[in-house]
Amino acid sequence: MPTPANRTPLRVARGTYSNLNSSVADIQEGEVCYATDQNKLYVKEGAALVSTQVDLSGSIGSTIQAFDADTAKTDAAQTYTAAQRGQVTTLTSAASITIDFALSNNFILTTGHAAILFANPTTEVAGQSGSIFIVQGSTTCAAPTWGNQWYFAGGTAPALTGTTGKCARIDYIVQEAGKIHAVATDNLAYT
Repeated sequence: MPTPANRTPLRVARGTYSNLNSSVADIQEGEVCYATDQNKLYVKEGAALVSTQVDLSGSIGSTIQAFDADTAKTDAAQTYTAAQRGQVTTLTSAASITIDFALSNNFILTTGHAAILFANPTTEVAGQSGSIFIVQGSTTCAAPTWGNQWYFAGGTAPALTGTTGKCARIDYIVQEAGKIHAVATDNLAYT
């Protein structure tokens, strides 16, 4: 794209943050300012300079990211240098449970009903994966049933141990809305 012949250049107030701040009365409302000692842009709002949350310390042509360099992006490949964790959300025992996949990836249920139906969810998203821990409570449920959106290895949901205190783990991944692939690991003992 060629440079237009008629244009108004953008002039930015420049100086150290201290100098800009001490002469803030001379800066117009909404004017952009560049703090040379911080490599940051500010805008005058009211009687103060407000950070634009842009850090200009990167090379020219680099992608500018929000001020907190540790903020994860959702539209770029990332390498994490520290452990990442997903919370485990507690499910309430009931005769029918519809898991809200918008809340978490990992869930735990302590059984309190002898018959439990894991109903078809409506909040699952393709690519979501996690685990459901089923801990056998004082009322055990050895054979929970599952809605028709749950696809278990072998084509049938497995029976679980009915021993109080034992745990089963259902690992799942959502292929697409309405198709949740699942496998079970059963009879996990904590003692």
